[in-house]
Amino acid sequence: MRELVAEVSTVRSTVIATAVEVRAIGRDLGEAEIIAHAHHFLINDDGSVEDLGTPPDTPADQAESVDEDRQRRIRPDLVERVKRILERADDADGELAKVLRDADKDLIDTRGAHNLADAAKLGDARGLGETIEPPAGGTPAQHADWWKSLPAETRSALATAPPPWLGNMDGIPAAVRHTANVNRIDDERASLQAQATQLQRAVDKPRGGPGADLVRSRYERQLEQVQGKLTSLDNVEKVMGQGNRQLLVLDTSGERTKAAVGIGDVDTAKHVSVFTPGMDSSVEHGSLRDYDRSMTQLQHEAERQSLRYGDGGEVSTVTWLGYEAPQLSETMEPSDSVARSSAAERGSEDLADFYRGINESRPDDPHLVAMGHSYGSTTTGYALQEEGTGVDAAVTMGSPGLGTGPLEQLNVPDDRTYNLESDWDPVAELGRFGGDPGMQPGVDNLSTSESTAPDGRELKASTGHNTGGPTGYLNPGTTSQYNAGVIAAGLPDRAVDAWF
Repeated sequence: MRELVAEVSTVRSTVIATAVEVRAIGRDLGEAEIIAHAHHFLINDDGSVEDLGTPPDTPADQAESVDEDRQRRIRPDLVERVKRILERADDADGELAKVLRDADKDLIDTRGAHNLADAAKLGDARGLGETIEPPAGGTPAQHADWWKSLPAETRSALATAPPPWLGNMDGIPAAVRHTANVNRIDDERASLQAQATQLQRAVDKPRGGPGADLVRSRYERQLEQVQGKLTSLDNVEKVMGQGNRQLLVLDTSGERTKAAVGIGDVDTAKHVSVFTPGMDSSVEHGSLRDYDRSMTQLQHEAERQSLRYGDGGEVSTVTWLGYEAPQLSETMEPSDSVARSSAAERGSEDLADFYRGINESRPDDPHLVAMGHSYGSTTTGYALQEEGTGVDAAVTMGSPGLGTGPLEQLNVPDDRTYNLESDWDPVAELGRFGGDPGMQPGVDNLSTSESTAPDGRELKASTGHNTGGPTGYLNPGTTSQYNAGVIAAGLPDRAVDAWF
């Protein structure tokens, strides 16, 4: 019964939405036909625009100028109108056909429906998800405006069972993105497993003659890539299984899986920090789990500081692996090498939109902190050169450079850019991408040495380049982690400065 109710509800809501769309298409077509008739054109059944010649009531001395206007302005406008009408009609037809096929084949998912009322809501949301579309190629602000413009009952239905495409849409509330992405995991796994099976057959297929080994090797590389993505989904689920997490990005479309996981509630936390890791980080190799552990510890430190000395606001931390960070194995590849800024520049656009999306999706303005380690700090630096990210402070750790010379190119409030550089960190000395941040005027260098915190706590030194481990930048009890925590909590006056 749940399956049947979900199917009927899905078809019902889709048919209603399609009927509304068809009426709108009819109005547009009627308007186009009125214009065509007035200027002596005919819109044929196949969508072509036929010229019937100069309108018969045109004075002879005006015929030439009228025909010139008809061909230069009227006809192109009609052609474009008809093109848009046909595209809308095709979309409406395709959306309805897909729902009808899925219902006919019993493919309407009832997961999460505990009773018939739940099944009806899921069906309504599924139908809405097939027929309601956001602005094509929209910005985070446009996505947010579109979401807010929807009727309350529509937003509620979509939040209950969001369509997959909402999961990676910057500007949509984090809770909705989380539900959409978590619901996608099983479908992504099934699709990848099907690809793996097909590629394994291609690998196992007997081949002879010249080039056989090259062909097999190509299929083996593709199979290894797909298997890595399957492993990444397992790792994502392990992280999400710890609870109090939000899956804000899940993208298996590239060479490696991209993901972002928030701890706490990104929609309501007063303080949100987004951490971008660097070289050799990847979801499939376990980096997400390692950084998630560090972000959990940082969140605890920041909330402790907020409760004792700040505004008492909740803190949310995000591990953003939404770009394909350079891998050690890619060092010799020009487009992906850690020695070049290409990967950072590519990733920075998505990172900047992620920052914007957090701000745009909320009714209030959170205290947003951008954090980056190693090559991730370079990606962060490029992202902060874009306008309107809404970032209130930036923290770099072991940074080879921010991709900029003058600090003024970063869109961060004055005196709110902080740098952490541990002893014996060779990467932080490179200055490969725009110079050593620690040497740039306007950057506040925070201590990574043994120190005493303002509350009297004795803090350890961090050494080397890692974030984890006993001496890493984000290891609890270090001056470095303490400093990152107070910045995350909006308490820069409690930071321990470095003394050179």
